[in-house]
Amino acid sequence: MRFVALVLSAFISFALSNSAFASDVKFFKGIEGKWSGPGEIVAGKYKGTKYICTFDGTNPAKGDGMIIDGACRVGVFSQKMTAHITKKGSSYKGAFLDGAKGDGMDVTGGRYTRNRIIVDIIRNDLKGIMVVNLNDKNQLKATISVRHNKQLIPVIGMNLARIDTGTVTSSIK
Repeated sequence: MRFVALVLSAFISFALSNSAFASDVKFFKGIEGKWSGPGEIVAGKYKGTKYICTFDGTNPAKGDGMIIDGACRVGVFSQKMTAHITKKGSSYKGAFLDGAKGDGMDVTGGRYTRNRIIVDIIRNDLKGIMVVNLNDKNQLKATISVRHNKQLIPVIGMNLARIDTGTVTSSIK
């Protein structure tokens, strides 16, 4: 179950699909708010496990980035999930849960392209990426993939919907 928590925590990151944010900074602003929705583990020992997550998305007080804080639930079991990703130059740094030195994963890099943020994740020998799509201001999709034999294998998928009625501070162009 610890692996499930690690990979689920990795989920907590982001990218865009059909609508474009002009920059990663505007993308981060689009994450602000309350999100909830289903996910599924699509590969590995826990393949087929479905869960529901609820998160608050905020921006850090200093610098550009995002903070996701909440929990994912499988049946009666709940696991706290948190991620903090900050922009460092043209890349990203951060941690899921308490980072790779604890029970989580580190964000060691990444890139932003039109409609997409891809962050590199690592924990010991486990390496992969998280892709986050903000399809519109109210739908967030995330996929976690791990490297195995030089291939990226999708492990987790999640579709979240905005559940707050507040206004998003950024606009989709």
